[in-house]
Amino acid sequence: MKSLKLIDNETNDEEFVREQHVINYLKSLLALEEAMQPYKDQKKDLREEYVENGWLSKDEIWAAVKAYRIYLKGTDITEISDMFEAIERQFGSKAGE
Repeated sequence: MKSLKLIDNETNDEEFVREQHVINYLKSLLALEEAMQPYKDQKKDLREEYVENGWLSKDEIWAAVKAYRIYLKGTDITEISDMFEAIERQFGSKAGE
C-alpha cells in the first residue's frame, strides 16, 4: 500500500509543478501583452490615419502588410500564385464580389 501512495504523491507533485509552470507562463504572457498594448494602439492609430487621410484603403494596407510578411519569410511568390490559382479553379474567383 505504501508504494501506491508514493506513486500517487509523485503524480500529485508533478501535477502541482505543472500547474505552477502554467501559472508562471500565463503571468509572464500577461505582462508581455500589457507591455505590447501601447504599440498595438500606435499601429491601429497609424492605420486609421492612413485611411482617414485617403492615403491608402484598408485593403491596400492589408495587402501591403501581407506582401511584406511574405517577403520577410523568403516565401517563393510563384508557389503562392500557383496555390492561389488552384484555389480559384476549385472555388471560383472572388474578384469583384
